[in-house]
Amino acid sequence: MKLYYAPTMNPRKACAVAKYLGSPVDYVRVDLARGEHRSPEFLALNPNGKVPLLIDGDLHLWESTAIMAHLAVKAGSDLWPAEAARQVEVLRWMSWDLCHFSRHGGTLYFEHHIKPMIGLGEPTQAAVDEANGFYKRFATVLDAHLAQHAYLVGDKLSIADFGVGVLLPWANEARLPIDGFANIARWHERLMALPAWREPFPEPLPVAA
Repeated sequence: MKLYYAPTMNPRKACAVAKYLGSPVDYVRVDLARGEHRSPEFLALNPNGKVPLLIDGDLHLWESTAIMAHLAVKAGSDLWPAEAARQVEVLRWMSWDLCHFSRHGGTLYFEHHIKPMIGLGEPTQAAVDEANGFYKRFATVLDAHLAQHAYLVGDKLSIADFGVGVLLPWANEARLPIDGFANIARWHERLMALPAWREPFPEPLPVAA
């Protein structure tokens, strides 16, 4: 298998799961700054021009959630639960995250971290203000759930945790408004105890300032 990635938020999910499972993947870094994701060669593999991308034989699988699930199923891991009810719960939290939590956190990640990295100027204050408000709203939902649970689904680690927690390692760079959410902090401490979560990429992440 080949896993095409860049050291950014969505590839982090796939790389962390692959490393956690010990999946036999060859990592291929795609240089976004040089536009390698828009090259004809890469677009022939993934017409979306995005990473991550997993190639497993004839299967060209894009979207980080699908890649995480595929790797877990292939490894026989309960990161993707065997029970139908827990599968539904994983899908619920992953859908919630993509539509709400990481959606607005992703705006802050882009405005505060990615923009200056690629020279797009200062953050757009209106976008930051809107994202901050929504992020706090949905962080309240997550924090309340985690007050009663060690992990998101059935008190066992699943791909939902890898997905929903994806931006927390960049909390400083993205200026995520997570102060006061003690249960989220404790949950992320559990994730940080996993070597695959701390260092998901083949090369280390820069240390946050």
